[in-house]
Amino acid sequence: MARLCYPDPEQLSGEIKQTLSRLPQLHIFQMLAHAEAAFGPTMLLGRAILSEQELTPDLRETAILQVAKQSQADYEWVQHVPIARAAGVTDEQISLVEQGSIEAEAFDPRMKLVLHATQEVVAGPFLSEETFAALQEHFTPRQIVELLLTIGYYLMLGRIMTALKIDLDPPWGNTVVEAAKK
Repeated sequence: MARLCYPDPEQLSGEIKQTLSRLPQLHIFQMLAHAEAAFGPTMLLGRAILSEQELTPDLRETAILQVAKQSQADYEWVQHVPIARAAGVTDEQISLVEQGSIEAEAFDPRMKLVLHATQEVVAGPFLSEETFAALQEHFTPRQIVELLLTIGYYLMLGRIMTALKIDLDPPWGNTVVEAAKK
């Protein structure tokens, strides 16, 4: 059971109520509505990450799964496994992330690099010189910053989920990504 109650939609401002009505009815979105001043900007950043990045969806989702695994954010894991599948991440790769086997041959060099970078950032606070140099070899500056924004955003959400013990929702899959595009 969540440590805070989910806000009553009737008590929310019109703008927040309208935004929530366009999103899947997920507990994380409902809980974030408590932070009225930050709700809109938080949703806009999530939208940009899910629908407007140059970083490919499979790499984005692999990073998110690594964040969820490493930060013990079960809610995030449950929601992003089907999104990762829809983005082209295989069941074997998902299972390997869950097991912590990020060196497996099932990952191409770019995906391994994303997993290593994510692991380092979550453990934080720095990226090693070796990892950063490898990122520069394989990704544009835009993609590197997008990866770091993705890691940071989902680490923030994961900590909200775990600190507030948000109730698990059934997975909504790619519905969340589609809603972000609108």
